[in-house]
Amino acid sequence: MNIKPLGDRVVIKMVEAEETTKSGIILTSGAKEKPQMAEIVAVGPGGMVDGKEVKMELKVGDKVITSKYAGTEIKFDDTEYTILKQSDVLAIVE
Repeated sequence: MNIKPLGDRVVIKMVEAEETTKSGIILTSGAKEKPQMAEIVAVGPGGMVDGKEVKMELKVGDKVITSKYAGTEIKFDDTEYTILKQSDVLAIVE
C-alpha cells in the first residue's frame, strides 16, 4: 500500500536532526528543534485547486525546506511522514 496525495499536496519524510552541535554538545531529544529539511516521497497530480490551475513544481526525491509547523504528521508502516501543500515548501535544496 502506498500513500498517494491529492491535488497540490506532497508527502515528505523529515531528515533527522543533528544529535550534536558544531561545538560537540550532545542534544537530548527534548532540546532538538523540529527539522525543516525533508525529502519528497510522493507528489499529487496538481490540477484545479480552489478554482485555480496548480502546476506541481516538486518531484519525488527532491530535498526541500518546509515551513516549521506546516502539514499533518502521520505514521505509516512504522515511518513518520508529513502531508502538506506545495505552497508550504519554502525552497528546494540543490
